[in-house]
Amino acid sequence: MNSKKLVIIPTYNEKENIQDIVTAVLDLPEGFEVLVIDDGSPDGTATLVKALQFDFSNRVHLIERKGKLGLGTAYLEGFAYALNNGYEYIFEMDADFSHDPKDLSRLYLKAFEEGHDMVIGSRYVSGVNVVNWPMGRVLMSFFASKYVQLITGIPIKDTTAGFICYHRKVLEAINLEKIRFIGYAFQIEMKFTAWKLGFDIVELPIIFTDRTRGSSKMSKHIFREAIFGVIYMKLKSIFFGYKAVNQT
Repeated sequence: MNSKKLVIIPTYNEKENIQDIVTAVLDLPEGFEVLVIDDGSPDGTATLVKALQFDFSNRVHLIERKGKLGLGTAYLEGFAYALNNGYEYIFEMDADFSHDPKDLSRLYLKAFEEGHDMVIGSRYVSGVNVVNWPMGRVLMSFFASKYVQLITGIPIKDTTAGFICYHRKVLEAINLEKIRFIGYAFQIEMKFTAWKLGFDIVELPIIFTDRTRGSSKMSKHIFREAIFGVIYMKLKSIFFGYKAVNQT
C-alpha cells in the first residue's frame, strides 16, 4: 500500500469540522494525505488548517483561494495538484462528516485490490442510505439521480455523489479544462465523462449522514445547473462524443 493517496476536501466556513475531519483521515492506517482547498472562508478555516500543518507538515496541504469559486473549480484545482505531485489515488470528500472517514479505507481497498478505475461511495446502490435528511431533500436527491439515468443512460445509481476514489489514469484521460459545471452538475459530468471513456466504475454502499455542525452550501442555482446540465451533456455526447486526451 505504498501508492500515494490524496484526499481533497473543499471548504467554505468549516471551522467547526475541519480539524476533526482532517485528523480522522490522517489516523486511518492507509497513510492518506489531505489537501484542503479553502475559498477564502471568513471564519478562519484556513488558519486552523495551517495549525495542523505544524504537526503533520508532510501530510496536510492547503490551497487558499480568494472568494467562493465553486465546488467544481476547487476539485479541478485539486486534481491538477494531485497529478502534478504524483498521487496514484485521488479522493473527493466533504468536510462536514456526512461522509464517514473510515469509508475512505473501503473505497481505496475496492480500487486497489480489485483494480477498479473509479469507486463511488453510493447512497442509493443498496436502497436509500441517508440519515437525518428531511424527506423532501431525500426525494429530490434520489429522483435527481433517476432523472440523470433516464436522460443519459448512465448505469450509476448515485450520480450526484461526492465521495469518490479515482485512479490517476481517469483524471489523466479526462480533459479537465473542458469540464463545464461547478456545482452538483460537476459530479454528474465527471461520472458521465469517465463512463463515456470506458473506465471501470463501481458503486460501494455507504451511509450518508447529514451535517450536525456548520451550514449547508446547497442553493437553487446549483440544482438548476444540474437539471439543465444533464441535457447539455447528453446532447454533447450525441453530436461531439468523448475522447481521452491521450488519444489521437
